[in-house]
Amino acid sequence: MRFDIVSAVPEVFAGWRATGMMARGQHAGAVTIAVHDLRAYATDRHRMVDDYPFGGGAGMLLKPEPLFAAVEDLRGGDAAVPVVLLTPQGRRFDQAQARELRAAPRLVLVCGRYEGVDERVREHLVTHEVSIGDYVLTGGELAAMVVVEAVARLVPGVLGDHESASEESFAEPLLEYPHYTRPAEFRGWRVPEDLLSGHHERVRLWRRREQLRRTLERRPDLVARWRLSQEDRRLLARTV
Repeated sequence: MRFDIVSAVPEVFAGWRATGMMARGQHAGAVTIAVHDLRAYATDRHRMVDDYPFGGGAGMLLKPEPLFAAVEDLRGGDAAVPVVLLTPQGRRFDQAQARELRAAPRLVLVCGRYEGVDERVREHLVTHEVSIGDYVLTGGELAAMVVVEAVARLVPGVLGDHESASEESFAEPLLEYPHYTRPAEFRGWRVPEDLLSGHHERVRLWRRREQLRRTLERRPDLVARWRLSQEDRRLLARTV
């Protein structure tokens, strides 16, 4: 899968792209992450990508010309390639949307900045508007990293153990169960006996019960949205 990121500050992505899961995924050939300098698409000698808003007001807006030029160049005439604008006005990003975006072989991500973008970019260029939360950041670069990581880890070959992607929080709309490692006892706190039993079914049932309990305590809204199996209902009854 290919990710093309358009940013006015592309240097922000250097360390992130070259380390950890992102580096492994690219080395394995599972994903390609290309970062493009928006200023390279500016046509004036000062490489300006922002300007004052008509009607006055604080801040600057990203101009339409370089954004259209960058996205159209990266799409290469393929209008089917999704264009994702990272903006506080977008849909709240979640695992379901990560799976939706994973269905495309390529994504172009546009990092908003300053006070936002010219409205014509929203109306005529982008296909998705995404927000990672109700707070203000300097720009969309951090949000782009979040989206790329969430989508990329669904691509086979990116994670060291692909099975781990299916067991993480929000792989289904429930939180993940607790995890323990050695030692079996630390400062008097023991690992639950079911996990030490070596009995696969006991381990599975304990994990599922704890997953349901933790979700009920911390995110009951997720339990309400999840279609519980008969086994889930029995396990959940033991947690309340």
